[in-house]
Amino acid sequence: MDWLIIALAGFLGGMLNAVAGGGSFITLLALVFVGVPPIAANATGTAALLPGYIASAWRFRKDIEYPASLSLKHLILIALIGGSIGAGILLTTSEQVFAKLIPWLILLATAAFIIGPWLLKRRIAEQGENTSTPMLSPMTALIMLSVVCIYGGYFNGGLGIILLASFGLMGQTNLHGMNGLKNLISALLTAIAVVVYAAGNVIDGQYLLLLAVMAIIGGYVGAALAYRISQPLLRGFIVIVGLAMALGFFMR
Repeated sequence: MDWLIIALAGFLGGMLNAVAGGGSFITLLALVFVGVPPIAANATGTAALLPGYIASAWRFRKDIEYPASLSLKHLILIALIGGSIGAGILLTTSEQVFAKLIPWLILLATAAFIIGPWLLKRRIAEQGENTSTPMLSPMTALIMLSVVCIYGGYFNGGLGIILLASFGLMGQTNLHGMNGLKNLISALLTAIAVVVYAAGNVIDGQYLLLLAVMAIIGGYVGAALAYRISQPLLRGFIVIVGLAMALGFFMR
């Protein structure tokens, strides 16, 4: 039964990450449920979802759009530096503290997903500005994305949700283009974070391979389904998943 739960969590996690983010909510919950300690569960789930990020980024490669305020070089540097810093912070966090932080981190990610698109729509409605005009200055965008990448290296849960909200504040509105960029940045920062996790010996290898294989399958399936799902329905589903996972960890 444990292996079935992990397999299903890997598939759903990879699929969810491909369409909007939040897949780590499911893998983290599943790993903790089968007895993996919280920090190891977070690190293992993050490592397992890395192939899914790569597969999804490849699926969306023709749709990737970069925000006007940041170049590809800036994005790569921010992702690698932020991911390594966040992973380093995780290694210094105790199991007890991290377990208490999990539901709050999930709520933070869910709130960002709700507020980000809402702010963009409100600005357009009130000011009538071009939808491609960034709401943030280049420096503010750089700082915000750096914080998000540090968060991703630390927790990774809901990373895609926060990245999508951040891209919205930077002026992007095409969800497919944002998804492609989200998966690219997620893959970069996750790769460096996994290297740090491995060096710190916090990855549980028992379920890693199964999670990774199922995440690859789920990531590719999810990326294909994203073209057929309406944006409001997609966003509503992610919010429900985030709130349900937060409630689950609060009750644990």
